[in-house]
Amino acid sequence: MLGVLKKTLAVCLIGFGLGILFVIMLPITGWLFTIGICLVAVGMTWLSC
Repeated sequence: MLGVLKKTLAVCLIGFGLGILFVIMLPITGWLFTIGICLVAVGMTWLSC
């Protein structure tokens, strides 16, 4: 059960990070881009564990 919850949370993080990247690409701001990249990276790392 805990594994499923972790994977769901990781997928949500990846989706949220990609959403930030795609929405915020319109006005390109470096720190929001970095936050999006970090969220996607954390989600991918979490999924691989």
